[in-house]
Amino acid sequence: MVTTGNAEVEFAGGDKGDALIVAVRCQGAGTVKVAVRPVHVSFPLECVAGEVSTVHNQVAVSGASRGGVVSVEAPTAVRWSLTVGRGAPAEEEPPGADVTSPAGS
Repeated sequence: MVTTGNAEVEFAGGDKGDALIVAVRCQGAGTVKVAVRPVHVSFPLECVAGEVSTVHNQVAVSGASRGGVVSVEAPTAVRWSLTVGRGAPAEEEPPGADVTSPAGS
């Protein structure tokens, strides 16, 4: 569902150890502010007129298995959509890892 303005979306609890995944897509000039409760995570997404911007955030912290609410604050000129899901936490790459460079170079 594509929407404009501010909204809150509830999500159900998940399995212990799963990460909470929040994806936001927007189009239009302005900043979308996203807050996830109860895990106290928030992030902005800069939206551009004539372009579609997308951000995916994975939350793998204590309490991420509980249900909660994603709050979105957006200017009315910005169209946005939100997807909330669950899954196994992705592995982090070590700092400085470059998957495009050959080993040993």
